[in-house]
Amino acid sequence: MLTLTRVEEAMTKGVGLGTSPGEEPARGRPDRESRETVGTVTVENPRMVCRGVNVFYGDKQAIRNVSIDIGRNEVLAMIGPSGCGKSTFIRCLNRMNDTIEGCRVTGEILLDGVNIYDRKVDVVPLRAQVGMVFQKPNPFPKSVYENVAYGPRIHGLARNRAELDEIVERALRKAGLWDEVKDRLHEPGTGLSGGQQQRLCIARTIAVNPEIILMDEPCSALDPIATSVIEDLIFELRTQYSICIVTHSMQQAARVSQRTAYFHLGDLIEVGPTDRIFTNPRHPLTQDYITGRFG
Repeated sequence: MLTLTRVEEAMTKGVGLGTSPGEEPARGRPDRESRETVGTVTVENPRMVCRGVNVFYGDKQAIRNVSIDIGRNEVLAMIGPSGCGKSTFIRCLNRMNDTIEGCRVTGEILLDGVNIYDRKVDVVPLRAQVGMVFQKPNPFPKSVYENVAYGPRIHGLARNRAELDEIVERALRKAGLWDEVKDRLHEPGTGLSGGQQQRLCIARTIAVNPEIILMDEPCSALDPIATSVIEDLIFELRTQYSICIVTHSMQQAARVSQRTAYFHLGDLIEVGPTDRIFTNPRHPLTQDYITGRFG
């Protein structure tokens, strides 16, 4: 895990060119106006493969020709200034943009070799495979138990109450919440603290056995203590899941992720191992963002 001290040092010192294991050597510093992605977008044995992804809202193009792999058992952090397209892109990964009128997505996003935008793909099981945790905790107006049991029940993952009880307990344990709520399972989920509600939403996502967990600024509405708990949880969960997280906090990206992707005005500018992105960014736009010159 990259330490905060090293990140702060990278943000205040000049940065040079370098490579990390598994990355191609730098081929000279790209021009500031270059929009071609710098770094290696592929990984070995990827969980999800995105190629040439474009997103349009009516006539406006929000994402341009983005290609990137999502690795197994890793956290991929997506960073960049507001309006750069990172949240739009992450919503493509489980077709959440389908809910926006006038939104159109082109290109390929493959999960287990299947293009999720194929007309034959049912979005309901897809969104179980690729779960989403939103910026603001959004527990259902139901009990803690029913929040977690809802997904397994509608997807038919439990044959009886005993199996459902086991799924609920397992999900709450994975979310680090069981010991705090085991005596409150039948109380409203909305009665929990903000950090507990967010972990409840993570448990709700885990309960349907996803392959990938998407997190769109999951800590932005939380206090520092709750944020620290969520970050520790993310770091633990990546041993079992692939996780993509959108964050405005470069320190958070450095603490929890293994790879980082930097977006700017709808383009994927640079991608690579997190430690290199923060200590040796190759693209001038990435360097400007990391060192605080804009953003």
